[in-house]
Amino acid sequence: MAKKSTWALGILGTAAAALAWAARDVPLQMGARPDERRVGPSPQWRDGKFHNRVPARTIAAPGGALLRSFLADRERRKPRLPIPLAHPSGATSEGLHITWYGHSSALVEIDGDRVLFDPVWSDRCSPSHLVGPRRLHEPPVPLDELPRLDAIVISHDHYDHLDLPTIRTLALSSTAPFVVPLGVGAHFARWGIPAERVIELDWDESITVAGLTLTATEARHFSGRGLTRDETLWASWVVAGHDRKVFYTGDSGYFDGYAEIGAAHGPFDVTLMQIGAYGEGWPDIHMTPEDAVRAHQAVRGGLMIPLHWGTFVLAFHDWAEPADRLWSEAKAEGVTLAVPRPGERVDVDAPPAIDGWWQAIA
Repeated sequence: MAKKSTWALGILGTAAAALAWAARDVPLQMGARPDERRVGPSPQWRDGKFHNRVPARTIAAPGGALLRSFLADRERRKPRLPIPLAHPSGATSEGLHITWYGHSSALVEIDGDRVLFDPVWSDRCSPSHLVGPRRLHEPPVPLDELPRLDAIVISHDHYDHLDLPTIRTLALSSTAPFVVPLGVGAHFARWGIPAERVIELDWDESITVAGLTLTATEARHFSGRGLTRDETLWASWVVAGHDRKVFYTGDSGYFDGYAEIGAAHGPFDVTLMQIGAYGEGWPDIHMTPEDAVRAHQAVRGGLMIPLHWGTFVLAFHDWAEPADRLWSEAKAEGVTLAVPRPGERVDVDAPPAIDGWWQAIA
């Protein structure tokens, strides 16, 4: 009996040690709370947190309904076949090009100046490398094969947009500044990124980097990497060159602010629009594909390229549904659309024809 008790205690001790090892980096991943003296003057800050101008519910459906949705048709949330990857070629530095690396990670190139949005190269978007949503495809290129960067821009601090291992690697391999929404700089300070490398902006604030002007614009979302929410700001972004403009939504529900962004900063040569991870249980914080088309039209976009789909399973819809619905809505509304494979470099002035590549593997 004593041997069995000793054996059981040993197993429990080993399990506890394994859990402790797996969780050792979680507190660091969660980052840090910003200094209220820094964020307090923001018009978006009150009662100890940031607020949307248009209120947004983060979870609207009852828990039972969410559980039923989670358990239904789980196999359809992933493709049947491997996702095809493209290896981008940067033969020319002239013009306007967009490379989608998967999920919301994208490179904007305007006449040789480069902005990398929301880089996530880790296997999971989670505070732990052992649990959480796992990539459905490899990154199309290694981080050390990215071209020279002029700025690295973050839309908000959720794990599928702000990835600690990727940030640390880029901090060493690149000299580009990190341009982030107000308050997110506290995470970077916790992670040992020098303060001179981080630029924080509130909505409607701008910074000029290389030959580009980056402007933080409104979004309808929320933030948080731990048990508390909305202690850092979330944003969409405008990238403006001498005569070319790009709009990047980050994560957002649809709201009337898109028309205001279009009036103030548009028209845009291309928009990078969030189309995936929507659900009836959270209608205010992620757009449906149809919402994304409306937002594209509201900001006065030219070419539309979808983001925030295909790489991580973050909602209950079928894997191919966002692209299918987007293609249908874009055709109905006469919107010019490109749906690149991960890694594909799109020439905005000569976008590739849509070939429905995702339908063949769904």
